[in-house]
Amino acid sequence: MRNNPCGGKHLCERADLSVSQNSLTTSPNKHSLPTPTPKADTTTPSPSASPASCSKSTSTTPTATNKWLLATDQVRQVLQLTRVPDHTTLYRTFAKLSQAQWQQLNDALLQHLQVNEMTVAVDTTGFRNDTASAYYQSRRGNTRRAWHKGGFVVGTASQLIVGVRVGRGPGSDAKWLAPLRAQARRYVVRKGRSARFWLLADAGFDGRELEWTDVVPPIRRGGRLRAWSRVMRAELVERAKASGLYGQRWKVETVISVIKRKFGDGVRSRGLRLARREVLAKGVVYNLHRSFCVVVDV
Repeated sequence: MRNNPCGGKHLCERADLSVSQNSLTTSPNKHSLPTPTPKADTTTPSPSASPASCSKSTSTTPTATNKWLLATDQVRQVLQLTRVPDHTTLYRTFAKLSQAQWQQLNDALLQHLQVNEMTVAVDTTGFRNDTASAYYQSRRGNTRRAWHKGGFVVGTASQLIVGVRVGRGPGSDAKWLAPLRAQARRYVVRKGRSARFWLLADAGFDGRELEWTDVVPPIRRGGRLRAWSRVMRAELVERAKASGLYGQRWKVETVISVIKRKFGDGVRSRGLRLARREVLAKGVVYNLHRSFCVVVDV
C-alpha cells in the first residue's frame, strides 16, 4: 500500500504523534456536513521509551523474535536485556497472556498517547489458519471454508487501532459494529458525558444497530430504498462522499494492509484461544510500530 506508516528506505522517527484533526465545519454548501462535537485542540506528547529499530518486514513468531533480538543491540538496551531469552520462553510467555491482557496493553498505549479522535473507520479482514499459500491451495483445488476474522477500529487522525474484535469467519459484519463502536467511544472527543463522532464503514455493516452518526451505505434490496431512515442515510453518505469525509475510510484498509504485509496474513497457532490472541497481538504490535519505530537504511 502506498501509505506506509513507517515510510520506506529512510529514517523516520515517530516519537511525537499528533492526533489533532481538522474538524468539519458547517457551510452554505449543500455538500457540507456538520460536526457532531467541536474540535478539541490536543497534541500527543512524545513516548517516554526510546524508539526501537524496526525492520521493514517483521514476523511475530517466537523464533523470529528471538533472532530479531539477537541481531538488534538497540532493542536489547531499551528492554534492559542482558541476554536474549530462548524462543520457547517467548512462546510460553505469549501463551500466558490472555485476550484481556492484550486489550489492556493496547489501552495503556493509547492512553499514554492521549488519543482523541473525531472520526473513526471500521473494517474486518480474514487471517488464514494455515501456512499454505493461495497458489498452493489453487493447485490442490482446495478452498478455505473458515478463517480467523479480525475487526479493527482505526482513528483517521492518528491511524492507530483504537478497537479490536476477533472471531470466526465468514459471517456478517453487521453484528460487529456495536461492540467495535463501544471500544472506540473511549478515544473520541467528548462534550460533557456524551461522545459523538463519525463512524465510517462499508455496506457490509448495514443493519439495525446503526446510529445517526454512522456513515454506512444502505444495501438496496430490490433496487430501491423504502424506509425513510435508509433514504436519509443514503443522502448522508452522498454528502459525506462529496465533502471528502467518506474518503477517510480507506485508512482502515491501509492499516490492515500494513499489518498483513509486515506481520503476516495468517496465524500459526493451532488452538483457537492462542490464534485469537495472535490477531490481538498483531494489532498491539502495529500500534507500537506506528507510534515510535525507526526504519534504518539497509
